Amino acid sequence: MSVTYGILLFEDFEELDAIGPWEVFGMAAEEKPGDRLICISRDGQPVRARKGLRVIPDYSFANCPPLDVLLVPGGDGSKLLVDDKEVLSWIAERGAAATWATSVCTGARLMIKSGLAKGKRVTTHWSAIDPIRSWGETDVLSGPRFVRDGKLVTAAGVSAGIDMALWIVGQLYDPDFARTVQHEMEYNPAPPYTAEI
Repeated sequence: MSVTYGILLFEDFEELDAIGPWEVFGMAAEEKPGDRLICISRDGQPVRARKGLRVIPDYSFANCPPLDVLLVPGGDGSKLLVDDKEVLSWIAERGAAATWATSVCTGARLMIKSGLAKGKRVTTHWSAIDPIRSWGETDVLSGPRFVRDGKLVTAAGVSAGIDMALWIVGQLYDPDFARTVQHEMEYNPAPPYTAEI
């Protein structure tokens, strides 16, 4: 078995929405010969993230290989794409063909508007829950770090994408392997804030 993880990039995506899962999927791929991790943008050209990080994608929509896992990040840029037929059509097509179609934070907007999440349970960043609920197209849950509905998995804001990506790795391989990846990352989020110590 080999897995191709693909992360969609666009102008003003939220850095950790993509880079958190990138780290998880990348560490997993290092241990599994044949697995690969790629980034895709509409035209294959570099993109600038919300806080200024510039990323050079590996592929464009036109030459992207088949994906086993599609990840759509959020961020301010997702607001500008909710009516972009080319992007939504690409997400719908690639998400339908993938084993897992996933989003982080307000990437849920694009999963819904592409049709992949219509009528399903999703989650998103806490600040976008009410606005997305007002669309009336999905059951938007508040509280969970991530929500699975069939092959669609949506994560709450920013760092929740790491938790979701570890879960995906556990589903693709097994929970013990996902725990090994978590250990390699030294990702242990409890306690969440210890600056007083």
